Amino acid sequence: MIGLDWQGLMRAGLHGLRLTPAQFWALTPFELQTMLGQTQAVAPMGRNRLAELEQAYPDASFGENDGRRR
Repeated sequence: MIGLDWQGLMRAGLHGLRLTPAQFWALTPFELQTMLGQTQAVAPMGRNRLAELEQAYPDASFGENDGRRR
């Protein structure tokens, strides 16, 4: 897991952006980075990549006797 500079993020959020603690902790790290202007554009996923993921992680089929409800 990538470590986050919580002290720096809290300083930027609470002092720089003047967020309340509740507002700060309600944000995701991505939202906070966006507010601080630190995000980079990410290209949307294409059909080929989606097909690769579908093949690598297929949906489980539900059998009649597996105990799960539909």
